[in-house]
Amino acid sequence: MTQHNWGAYARLMRLDKPIGFYLLLWPTLWALLIASQGMPALDIAAIFIAGVVVMRCAGCVINDYADRKVDGSVKRTATRPLATGEVIAKQALQLFALLIGIAFVLVLFLNWQTIALSVVALLLAASYPFMKRYTHLPQVVLGAAFGWAIPMAFMAVLETVPAYGWWLFIANLTWTVAYDTMYAMVDRDDDLKIGVKSSAILFGQYDVVIVMALQVFTLVTLWCVGLTIEAAWPYFVAVLFAALLCVRQYQLIKRKQREGCFTAFLENHLVGLSMTVGLAVNYVLY
Repeated sequence: MTQHNWGAYARLMRLDKPIGFYLLLWPTLWALLIASQGMPALDIAAIFIAGVVVMRCAGCVINDYADRKVDGSVKRTATRPLATGEVIAKQALQLFALLIGIAFVLVLFLNWQTIALSVVALLLAASYPFMKRYTHLPQVVLGAAFGWAIPMAFMAVLETVPAYGWWLFIANLTWTVAYDTMYAMVDRDDDLKIGVKSSAILFGQYDVVIVMALQVFTLVTLWCVGLTIEAAWPYFVAVLFAALLCVRQYQLIKRKQREGCFTAFLENHLVGLSMTVGLAVNYVLY
């Protein structure tokens, strides 16, 4: 295999674009920190962090496989390896199978309940790319896929998922729908031409209002989770800082321009990071 092939495979897995890893990692760390009262076991933390990397890579591969015939018609995706022919469909599927195999080996080191939940994670990750052909809300499936590590983390640590764990999952789901709608706003014109569905198309002229409503719901839910787990002030300061970041995102997307929407999408990882720092400081101090 040539160096050129390795580079194409790396781009297929988005190793050159870490934003997706961050957006998966932060909620996973929220769950691990809360479930373990701030002190997750190193082996469990390592498995989940590695799983985030592997499953994000796998999700990108199967996404590009599903979109291989339309990516060439979209400005943002025209240079993806499957669209340019640098990687063929068979090779992409082989890589996807390899990554899923690695993820399965990782989860085998956890309890049987978490292994059972991992089956749902696989179904969500594999089905999301194809949902945009059938529903205008593929972002909901993506949100479930991006957040499924939350119940898995609680199950791995506590052998159960408490009610506030599911509320944390719901908060992450609505947050994901919000930021991925921003992402979809970038591609809306191209998606309309090629017949791909998205929440940005469904929401239409109300897209900004609905995105902000989803963010408000997310922030309120995170606040309530903090009350439930009896978090101290660092957690709530983090929620307030996340709210300020959401205000900044509104300023970026209100004119619905591609560059502003894409920048707002990228900055969402700061929301996740702020919550992670808030939780970590909360458990260090209290």
